[in-house]
Amino acid sequence: MDYRSAFAISTAGMSVEKLRLDVTALNLANMNSTKGVDGQLFKPLRVVAKLGAASFASQFDASSSLASLLPAGRVEEMNVAPRVVHDPGNPDADEKGNVQLPGVNHLGEMVNMMSALRAYEANVVALNTAKTMAQRALDIGGAA
Repeated sequence: MDYRSAFAISTAGMSVEKLRLDVTALNLANMNSTKGVDGQLFKPLRVVAKLGAASFASQFDASSSLASLLPAGRVEEMNVAPRVVHDPGNPDADEKGNVQLPGVNHLGEMVNMMSALRAYEANVVALNTAKTMAQRALDIGGAA
């Protein structure tokens, strides 16, 4: 594996974790919204990281490119029940005074945000380590 593969792996990991952070921020921002622009209730989202390779054997195939083996993030809607809050003064309240809010779990989103941030940082460390190793290999090769 050359050093560019290590860079590509860390970069793919960082892009998935950045997407997780963006989706978590979107969920938290819409946590107390009642209706979207389309008049529908916001549905919480999640990122699913999926490998590009179709099978385990294809990962060892010499013809498969590195890009097809790296993870990519896909955003999906979560199927969760909305939260019901009693707020008779809200213009979106029903006849009983209840308002439906997105089923965003605040604590779960904060944990997701912290784990995505730590994973992003780990990928940065791996990228910097690969960069240092490549620089040292070039220094060794240039000294001869």
